[in-house]
Amino acid sequence: MTHKQTVSRRRTPLMAAGLALALGLAAVPLSVQAQEFQSIQRQSLDRIVAVVNQGAIMASELEERVAQTRSQLTAQQIDLPPERVLREQLLEQMILEEIQLQMAREAGLSIDDTELNRQVRAIAESNGMSLEQFADALEADGLALATVREEIRRELVLRELQQRRVGSRVNLSDREVERFMEQEGASRQQAQQALFQRRANEELEVWLQEIRSQAFVDNRLDGR
Repeated sequence: MTHKQTVSRRRTPLMAAGLALALGLAAVPLSVQAQEFQSIQRQSLDRIVAVVNQGAIMASELEERVAQTRSQLTAQQIDLPPERVLREQLLEQMILEEIQLQMAREAGLSIDDTELNRQVRAIAESNGMSLEQFADALEADGLALATVREEIRRELVLRELQQRRVGSRVNLSDREVERFMEQEGASRQQAQQALFQRRANEELEVWLQEIRSQAFVDNRLDGR
């Protein structure tokens, strides 16, 4: 599973273009109260689209992910797959993420605020922004920094889990490294890095299939 942390033009990384901005206000106009009531009504009509072990994925979460993906693919001028295919692919991705997040919780994996702050600042700087400019760019996209911080925290937890579970599976022989050096004209360090990444990606796919097959999943998309 690859997780993007770069920005296309002024878009922020790990951005959920469709994430809702939750505002807790002490006093709001009646029109806003009416909108919130409608939102509560919609939530009450929400339904489960997948049960994953002891967890569940809601239709509203899937719709949010679909909106994010549509926005990102459109911005990158990439053709969208058929709607049904898109939903099925994204739900499967969310199922895999939920399985991994459950495993991370069971293993006690977490990202503390110090590490999270460092990562957020690094992402901002990699896009030529200060933290304040980064927050402003998020706000311009209708996103809250706090919301995006939690998205980044989740991505970091997934990465940590994958490194722990998959990294130990990767073994490179000297012959493999030397062959790559001869074929690609690379240094030993370059060869080791390239081969490790390739092998890690292969092992990650195998591991994801393993944990998917071992999990209890009830896919209820489209009433199935």
